Amino acid sequence: MFEEKLAAFWQEFGPGRKMVLSTARAGGGVSSRMMSVVQLEGVLYFQTDCAMRKYAQLLAEPRAALCEGNIQLEGVCREMGRPAGCPWFCEAYRSLYPGSFERYTPLECERLFAFESTSIRRWLYIEGEPHIELFDMALRHHELRPYCP
Repeated sequence: MFEEKLAAFWQEFGPGRKMVLSTARAGGGVSSRMMSVVQLEGVLYFQTDCAMRKYAQLLAEPRAALCEGNIQLEGVCREMGRPAGCPWFCEAYRSLYPGSFERYTPLECERLFAFESTSIRRWLYIEGEPHIELFDMALRHHELRPYCP
């Protein structure tokens, strides 16, 4: 049941979205910024310049969060090298974000990150009533429950 629900979630999520990435700052606190994200087989990918603050933050603390609309994901990021060295990423990124692909992907300073979710939470409205859908990847647990304030 978990696998089917998760597959349905990623199918609905689609191949990519613009999402807010939140990372931890040294000494405490968090920072957030918009990212162009590609989804392939349930893993989210994004690229950034290795001179950017988020790059240093992710190297120091790989736990991060992504958010868009009614979807919140927590997970762990892993650097994968230059995006230009991953043809499957380049093909997907080019089709979703052609301007960004042309401007940034070929640059030597760009780095690719994979974000693997540890938990997913989203709000759904079923027959006009609010519900919360939860996925816990470690426990392989899915839950859909009515929202009760």
